[in-house]
Amino acid sequence: MTQTQATVRRHVVVDSAIDRAFSVFTERFGDFKPPEHNLLSAPIAETIFEPRVGGHIFDRAVDGTECRWARILVYEPPVRVVFSWDISPEWTLETDLDMTSEVEVRFYEETPQRTRVELEHRGLERHGPSWEAVARGVEGDEGWPLYLARYAALVAGTDVSATGRRQNP
Repeated sequence: MTQTQATVRRHVVVDSAIDRAFSVFTERFGDFKPPEHNLLSAPIAETIFEPRVGGHIFDRAVDGTECRWARILVYEPPVRVVFSWDISPEWTLETDLDMTSEVEVRFYEETPQRTRVELEHRGLERHGPSWEAVARGVEGDEGWPLYLARYAALVAGTDVSATGRRQNP
């Protein structure tokens, strides 16, 4: 991982064909997103990744409220997806779209059954004077490293429950 020019980069390699690696990332995003990463006042019932340009990534709480915290900017299966990061340095929903960053995820076939997944969270400086707080949050152990570790476990056929125990699906 490096952080240069307000960019955080991470990657993971999964033992999966590129099509499956991409579909698990987009279709099962809510299965690896930590449930405690919640901007709503009630627990999350589900996280939805709408698979199209103009779609959103959003959380729906058990009480039915929703938080649309990302917009799908590029959707190119099975090689690339880009979404906005509409979360402020205070970890609240950012409504000023000029003060949001973006996350690009690229999928590279290393072999027919092995895929390298590269994540780049860029434009962090657009979050304003406190952009470093966002950078620290997404690059730290509870940020993209956690998401990618949970994603890799899901691709491998194990899932990490909210209690941290690994379970086979």
